[in-house]
Amino acid sequence: MVTERSGADILIEALTDLGVEVVFGYPGGAVLPIYDAIFNQTRIRHILVRQEGGAVHAAEGYARATGKPGVVLVTSGPGATNAVTGIVDALMDSIPLVIITGQVPTGLIGTDAFQECDTIGITRHCTKHNYLVKDPAKLGDIVHEAFHIATSGRPGPVVIDLPKDVQVATAAYRKPGTANLPHKGYRPQVKADPSLIGAAVEMIASAKRPILYTGGGIINSGPAASQLLRELQRLTGAPVTSTLMGLGAYPASGDAWLGMLGMHGTYEANMAMHGCDLMICLGARYDDRVTGRLDAFSPDSTKIHIDIDRASHNKTVQVDLPIVGDVGRAMEDMIKMWKASQHHKPDLTAWWAQIEEWRARDSLYFPPSDTEIMPQEAVRRLHEATKARKPIITTEVGQHQMWAALYMGFEGPNKWLTSGGLGTMGYGLPAAIGAQLGNPNALVIDVAGEASIQMNIQELATATQYKLPVKVFILNNEYMGMVRQWQDLTYGGRHSHSYSDSLPDFVKLAEAYGWTGIRIEGPDELDAGIARMLETDGPVMVDCRVSKVANCFPMIPSGAAHTEMILHANEVSGEMDDEAKALV
Repeated sequence: MVTERSGADILIEALTDLGVEVVFGYPGGAVLPIYDAIFNQTRIRHILVRQEGGAVHAAEGYARATGKPGVVLVTSGPGATNAVTGIVDALMDSIPLVIITGQVPTGLIGTDAFQECDTIGITRHCTKHNYLVKDPAKLGDIVHEAFHIATSGRPGPVVIDLPKDVQVATAAYRKPGTANLPHKGYRPQVKADPSLIGAAVEMIASAKRPILYTGGGIINSGPAASQLLRELQRLTGAPVTSTLMGLGAYPASGDAWLGMLGMHGTYEANMAMHGCDLMICLGARYDDRVTGRLDAFSPDSTKIHIDIDRASHNKTVQVDLPIVGDVGRAMEDMIKMWKASQHHKPDLTAWWAQIEEWRARDSLYFPPSDTEIMPQEAVRRLHEATKARKPIITTEVGQHQMWAALYMGFEGPNKWLTSGGLGTMGYGLPAAIGAQLGNPNALVIDVAGEASIQMNIQELATATQYKLPVKVFILNNEYMGMVRQWQDLTYGGRHSHSYSDSLPDFVKLAEAYGWTGIRIEGPDELDAGIARMLETDGPVMVDCRVSKVANCFPMIPSGAAHTEMILHANEVSGEMDDEAKALV
């Protein structure tokens, strides 16, 4: 005889069966039965955040740093709506999350009850799938199905909306067996068509100017995919570039590494993308930050696109060979076919000679200063001081994010956590908390801006409560830097509300939350300040005062082609129109 239990207990039992170890949440009236069930067990650790948005970002950081799905628990109404930004962020960046939201009792749904909102309607377009559970007998199967959907195919967020009366009602629970899992309608194609893989191999073997354009899909495929990318590059000799989300899939120290591509990518990466004769897109989606003006995006190249999400194929860029499948499995098959066909590494001498000419432009150059800290130098020195410890780096969003992407070298996957598709300010601190919980012994650093960090600064208390040694390194230029940069370049220097007036004393603020606060004010203090941050136990916030008006270059101006880059403040490359030239 199967013992009946409450819906809340069924939820906890199902989460336990699925291997969940950590839940990020914030209690409220509509989820109190679940919190009571959490109180009565010891298998799942609950992390109390200070706002529901922080819970979702923390779960994202946990998921990206561990490869496990993140789990969130919030109440109804404002609890659910506060979570929406993080849910959209996870959808855009393909992060596996399961978000459990409380709901008013089923009999009150639609009556405008206290803290009621249409969570299903609100999240329908920003999740992979969502559920309104009305029967506790179905809850266990739904939880298992939600995890399958969140973690398979192109990962993403799934919402389970759980009315309070369903949490209290009783039913039997059996762990679904592999033969009777309920997700019959969702079976993403993992194995790519062998004939298409074979065609891709032959195209690569005959290419004179190939490039491997890599994205976050390689990270999502698992650690083995990054090793397979290294092997594929070794066999083919092709240069490698990456989107913002794919950094770390290929080591930054590798000879074939061209750096990040796109709006703030390197000159050599963007020019190689434009000049290639064969573009092999691996787990990326041709987003607008990569392509620039679509009609000028690598018009003469043949394009292969490997992605598990068939909806990404030909969505923005027409490709010659779309291949549906897990990118890691696809690369494994390509390697096998390459070796079976006894292909030799192509002679790409002329192609690499051209790339070296582009590299010689030194697009990551920035003007040094003896009187103020250049933000690029601060990030570079941070990297030099920490690289031996293989830190996990999170960021907020803005100039500091791009500088971290360009000057922190990533040697492996799951070490770079940032908000890509949605560009969510306030992401970095809670993401760092989630990453630290998933990797207790790792060095976790949030590279932040003084504007972005204030979006979720209340999560400093979360790190204090759980004794998490997170480090926050603020590049403080007293501006919303990227907004100010665009206003200077495009809007005649009219700084409309981009100055961060009335900033807090970050050192005192850190101390008020129980952190150590450090201020770095000049170039001669930089190395010592970074060293002190690293040597200090527990959480540390560094207020690094950097040049107020340093701009983030390289940069593709809005509406320009991906070859029309501003490299430095005094230099323009490519054939730019008068309007673009006027921006310099």
